[in-house]
Amino acid sequence: MCGIIGYLGPKKISSILIEGLKKLEYRGYDSAGLAVVNKGKLEIRRVKGKISNLEEIIRMSPIDGNYGIGHTRWATHGRPSEENAHPHRDCSETIVVVHNGIIENYLDLKKELLEKGHIFRTETDTEVIAHLIEENFEKNLEIAVQKAVKKLGGVFAFAVISSKDPEKIVTAKKGPPAIIGLGSDEYFVSSDLAPILGHTKDVIFLDDEEIAVIDKNGVQFMNFQGKTLSKKIDTITWDPIMVEKGGFKHFMLKEIFEQPRALRETLMGRISLDTGKIYLDEINLSPDFLRKISRINIIACGTSYHAGLVGKYFLENLTHIPVEVDYSSEYRYRDFILEKNQLNIIISQSGETADTLAALRIIKKNKGKTLSICNMKGSTATREADGVIYTHAGPEIGVASTKTFTTQLMALMLFSLYLAQVKNRFKKNEILTYFQELQRIPHKIESILYQSSKIENLAQKYFHYTDFLYLGRWVNFPIALEGALKLKEISYIHAEGYPAGEMKHGPIALIEEKMPTVAIAPKDRVYEKMLSNISEVKTRNGIVLAVAWEEDKEIREKVDEIIYIPSSHPLFTPFLTVIPLQLFAYYIGLKRGADVDQPRNLAKSVTVE
Repeated sequence: MCGIIGYLGPKKISSILIEGLKKLEYRGYDSAGLAVVNKGKLEIRRVKGKISNLEEIIRMSPIDGNYGIGHTRWATHGRPSEENAHPHRDCSETIVVVHNGIIENYLDLKKELLEKGHIFRTETDTEVIAHLIEENFEKNLEIAVQKAVKKLGGVFAFAVISSKDPEKIVTAKKGPPAIIGLGSDEYFVSSDLAPILGHTKDVIFLDDEEIAVIDKNGVQFMNFQGKTLSKKIDTITWDPIMVEKGGFKHFMLKEIFEQPRALRETLMGRISLDTGKIYLDEINLSPDFLRKISRINIIACGTSYHAGLVGKYFLENLTHIPVEVDYSSEYRYRDFILEKNQLNIIISQSGETADTLAALRIIKKNKGKTLSICNMKGSTATREADGVIYTHAGPEIGVASTKTFTTQLMALMLFSLYLAQVKNRFKKNEILTYFQELQRIPHKIESILYQSSKIENLAQKYFHYTDFLYLGRWVNFPIALEGALKLKEISYIHAEGYPAGEMKHGPIALIEEKMPTVAIAPKDRVYEKMLSNISEVKTRNGIVLAVAWEEDKEIREKVDEIIYIPSSHPLFTPFLTVIPLQLFAYYIGLKRGADVDQPRNLAKSVTVE
């Protein structure tokens, strides 16, 4: 959840670290800090709150050096405060650590270290890492780290520097991401690609139980047992400008508007109107296995879970294979049963979600087949799964997922069609109909985005309400869940998503004039049922805001407000119905004065359980 940055090189250290922390702030923003070594002396600046507060402290009390580390925090152990902000020091104040993760045995370690005379200053689990390294330090920092990590329980990625072993940054990983950037006579450590891309596109992803040692001569790698490793360099194709706002007021709005491009790029090179075939080159699953699949399980968290629910409808409709969808955090504790011909699809934007990775590893341990749908090249999920379908959303900085959701839907649709094709469920002319419809989706989304001012006006009318109900059926039931989640995340308004047919089993008791209902009602197989549900709301003096097809005249007289979307193949409507709900949440959050890019208590990538 937290963000780590490290730099060794000739540039102004405070500027590099602050710039990097700003690009990592979406991972947590309870507190921030940095540490540098300057002329053999360790200097630290820490603050409660956002990076802007740290910038002000450094402006008033400048800090300089040629190597250092920084951190932006999402609090787990210890309340948000300057005292609990990273970096954390050892007793001698010559070793400092920044850390992402949870040290599960920190209380036992702390007790042991206290008995040895160590003095603790904070409530955090991270501080034990600094003291443990101090306890094992002689002259060499990486050896001390290597000894320390063997005693740490839980998951962690950390970077450490010491004035006693100068011109060196040591990084260790077991769980959360750690990336090394290789520049020209300069080196970076980061939790994410965003802080690195403006300086270099050459990166190395650390695997679990690996250590990187950076000094002015380069980078060496070893495992926790001290064995030297050779690591592959990846070249990232993302343009650094993709992580800037590009004239938009917020990253979230920019990323909503980037969805047509992201979907086109996720489609690019994967369908052929000439051959009538789908190409998923990195899927790494044999046609023989694919033909034998008798069951599919989709595992994900949050917005990715909602994408998985939509994917269930895609897969069952197109392949006639039964599909289950599980929350990652629940799946790992279930008494689950893996069938011989079962495929397990893991969905994670970052590829580093802790619960999802835990589920993936349990499946792998039990010899199950896995396919990852992910946006981050080289992430843990993509390396550990049997195969991968990359989404090409590009970097998503806004904490509330938007373009990563719709590109996950596209990946799921492509796989559904691919699997149906392998199982010979379609003739060429039938599959081409789907291809043509898929290619029209980005343009149709653009036509919805042109209505953003109308949706903003609706937000102005409804932003003062404190409760919303979202209703959908069939393939749009998960979109009701996602629409409600976006409103909760961005505006802090209480919102619930329900399958519309379940309204009579409880939620109808909540209907009144003070709680608007958002009804997702394209003309699909359940359209008449949705009209009936809308009537039930209106009969009880409820307000109804509908998302409906442009040519739908019948619904106009039944609702209070309409957001129109283009018609499409009914199975593809989730690509379109979610767009106005994203914009509605954004504009309501904006009008309520919320920080839409960095909602309170949230972080982009949940890398701890």
